[in-house]
Amino acid sequence: MSKTVVLVHGAWLNSRSWERFKERYEQAGYTVIAPDWPYDDREPAALRQSPRAELAALSQRQIVDHYEQIIRALPEEPILIGHSVGAVFVQHLLDRGLGVAGVAINPAPTPGVPLYPHAIRSALPVFIDPFSWRKAKVMSRKFFRTRFAQTAPKARADALYDRYIVPTPGRVYWNGVVNPMKIRWDNPERAPLLMIGGELDLIADAAMTAAIYKKQARARSKTELKIFPGRSHWTCMDAGWEVVADTALQWAVANARPGATAADGARAA
Repeated sequence: MSKTVVLVHGAWLNSRSWERFKERYEQAGYTVIAPDWPYDDREPAALRQSPRAELAALSQRQIVDHYEQIIRALPEEPILIGHSVGAVFVQHLLDRGLGVAGVAINPAPTPGVPLYPHAIRSALPVFIDPFSWRKAKVMSRKFFRTRFAQTAPKARADALYDRYIVPTPGRVYWNGVVNPMKIRWDNPERAPLLMIGGELDLIADAAMTAAIYKKQARARSKTELKIFPGRSHWTCMDAGWEVVADTALQWAVANARPGATAADGARAA
């Protein structure tokens, strides 16, 4: 059984967003790796003040390739858990044959599945800027309070924004509709996958998560769906996040396929 977990963050966040999951899983005896996207490996305040120029040109393919390189260098095949567009990246990584099990939490729009109303509205701040393709964008505080983390305590919204929110490349959004990477839904080699959605998610509609699940269920490996009532897109840090964290890990451990280790000589591409 794999004792390694790789956490894949989404847009507007970096690895700090996994701090609670990481600590909880490490206390349970797991080795937890939460890599930043390229050019995202600084404090959120520093990233907001001075994002690296290279971030603006970062694409989805570059990010997925970045995680694949990290995963293939590990001593054993890991459990993969991603949030938002990180949950889309987990699906791509599984499609590449990586991981012993995957969990996709609040998955962002995924190639081959129509956009749902909340997903469309959440993308408008990027898409209405015709130059966002080559910009690093910063989420507004109002958007954070009213759509991204609308269930978080309003009195703490600014502090949460300051601690976690980072710029994100507009190109990552555009890559979802312009030359998107494809997923082979019936991939016979794909590891088991749990899809998790939030009833109150105003970024990635729960109905969209269910639609992605129906596509992924074409694979012969185990695929399940769990929609949490009363939970938003902020579910990995909102009150009750422990239930989401434990559900993800327990399902992955219970359903993981046998994994290779470096000693097996099967970890290279």
